[in-house]
Amino acid sequence: MRVGFIGLGQMGAPMAGHLAERGLVVYDPRAEAMAPLVQAGARAARSVADVAAHADLVSVMVRDDDQVRRVGAEVLASARPGTVLAIHSTIRAATAEDLAAQAERYGIEVVDAPVSGGFMGAQAGTLAVMAGGTDEAFERCRDPFGTWADLVLHMGPVGAGTRTKLARNLLHFVAFAAAAEAQRLAEASGVSLRKLGRVVRHTDAVTGGPGMVMLRPTTAPMLPDDDLYDTLRHVRDLGEKDLSLAVELAGELGVDVPLARLSLDSLATGLGLMGENDG
Repeated sequence: MRVGFIGLGQMGAPMAGHLAERGLVVYDPRAEAMAPLVQAGARAARSVADVAAHADLVSVMVRDDDQVRRVGAEVLASARPGTVLAIHSTIRAATAEDLAAQAERYGIEVVDAPVSGGFMGAQAGTLAVMAGGTDEAFERCRDPFGTWADLVLHMGPVGAGTRTKLARNLLHFVAFAAAAEAQRLAEASGVSLRKLGRVVRHTDAVTGGPGMVMLRPTTAPMLPDDDLYDTLRHVRDLGEKDLSLAVELAGELGVDVPLARLSLDSLATGLGLMGENDG
């Protein structure tokens, strides 16, 4: 399968690098961005249209919705019927859906396939990719995606990949805000923030962090005969105790911890439990 890659920034360049020896065609407005990939075996295209005309799969990793629309339109105008256009940028789901509707007129399929794992995962080839599209289009992408990702999941129709990425990143950046709140509490307590960070990274690597409770297929209230009921009830009991202690300490030190208070109030419901008495 002939693969083209458009957009060779911090993420795109290392992703494309894993495909360089497989007849890859690349394009970026910056010639210096293409040079290392050409040295590794890729061919530098003259334009977006040049990539689209010579690839069966065109991967796009650009900055935002506007760039995706612009590059997507250029690809559709030059690609052959049967081409798959894969969008790896984090955009609105509606943007991917609109592009897919336009692509139908050209006999081209769109797959929205945002990634998670950061620059480090792109370099190591260990990204997660969340793909939305038809079964046939996904199967055509699976092998090329697998060169730079070690988790390749089909999430559903076009738009599903993007919706998955937005949910995943909600957790990511809310956790960053919670980390800042925890650091303020630690700092007011005289705790080393660097050592706290070491503890967090170490223990999250062991437990899996927030992902450890993302095991159910629904967020609906849990019935007592659910296999996970006792486990999550223990999580709730432990969490409510520890959050109460943290909020109490914050009050003593005059540190505002709104995320901790919100979490204390919503933890049980979030876990699918009814509250202190389980209904």
